[in-house]
Amino acid sequence: MFDKVLVPMALDHGVSSETLAAAQKLCAPDGVIIALHVFEEPPGLARAYLGEQSLQEGFDRARALLAEKTAELEGVTPVIQKGHAYRAIADYARKHDIGCIVIASHKPDFSDYLLGSTAAKVVRHADCSVLVYRT
Repeated sequence: MFDKVLVPMALDHGVSSETLAAAQKLCAPDGVIIALHVFEEPPGLARAYLGEQSLQEGFDRARALLAEKTAELEGVTPVIQKGHAYRAIADYARKHDIGCIVIASHKPDFSDYLLGSTAAKVVRHADCSVLVYRT
């Protein structure tokens, strides 16, 4: 059992009840589950057209949506970070002494073998245990 379990959440895919159920099984009775959403900002040129105010509004909407989607989930702490998905997930786990990451993954296709999905990159870069839940 783990004291801290991290469950990355892609808000455009919804909050995965399956990954949260897996996290609850892996979490110690007095442990904590963190639902992490990584807000990926657009690259340089797009940022220039959008402006800082629009980016901040998008971040604030994502934070509110994460809070809304996790409000009814007992023992789940919502956290939002800016950055690149796999890197932000691995860095958060490292900095916060996470014992296990529970991440959802689709069945890989050919492009994933060449480029790697977020889940595959998290497996390669995380310093802790990673459970990949196939959807």
